[in-house]
Amino acid sequence: MSPTIAYVGPYRFFFYSGDRNEPPHVHVEREGKIAKFWLNPVRLQDSGGFRPHEARRIQQLVEERQAMILEQWNEHFSD
Repeated sequence: MSPTIAYVGPYRFFFYSGDRNEPPHVHVEREGKIAKFWLNPVRLQDSGGFRPHEARRIQQLVEERQAMILEQWNEHFSD
C-alpha cells in the first residue's frame, strides 16, 4: 500500500506502508521517477532519476510541506 499525501503540480507525494521501521521520509513521483527525502532535516536520500535541478525544486516543495508530511507520517504509522 502506498497512500498518497498530496499532489503538487505533476508530483505525487506518498509513503510506502512497509517503510514503518525507517526514519520519517516521503517519496515523490513523476512519470516513473521516484525520489526519496528524509524529513528531519529535509534532505535528499535518493534522486530516483530526477536531474539535480529538479531534485532541488522538489526538495523545496518538501520543505514547504514538511510539517504536514510529518503529521501524515505519524497518523499513518501510529497504531
